[in-house]
Amino acid sequence: MLTQTILFLLLFIVFLLLLAINVVFLLRTNKNDKKINELLENGQIKDLKSILLSQKRRDDKLDEEIKEALEKIKNLENTSLSAFQKIGVVRFNPFSNLGGNQSFVIALLDNENNGFLISSLFVKDGNRVYAKIINQGKSDYPLSKEEVEALSCAMKIKR
Repeated sequence: MLTQTILFLLLFIVFLLLLAINVVFLLRTNKNDKKINELLENGQIKDLKSILLSQKRRDDKLDEEIKEALEKIKNLENTSLSAFQKIGVVRFNPFSNLGGNQSFVIALLDNENNGFLISSLFVKDGNRVYAKIINQGKSDYPLSKEEVEALSCAMKIKR
């Protein structure tokens, strides 16, 4: 009778161990099933071929978007070459008896030092505005010392 009880206890312990092992495997399988379902988009994809084709379509779409973005960047770089990139401003008082530095010169240049100067002279009778074209950092017209200063200030900017 004692041997039967010991045998019964041993079988019961083996049963509990097998039950514990079964629970561990069941939990691991459930965890793996969740990962597989996530990979297969919750059952929408039925086989590996569909997964690979879907990924290929995504890659092709991303490649096309990258090509478009690079083309836009190239266009922006080309456009920026002719945009004003260098600016120089000088304020001054052309007449010592008139108050304040209300006159100014603005130099607007592109990357190749092409652009123009705008000079605004504030005088008793009003305001006078003049413009001079600049080609490769030079003007065909004589420049005042303030215009030369604004032009030099703009040309010092490196792009």
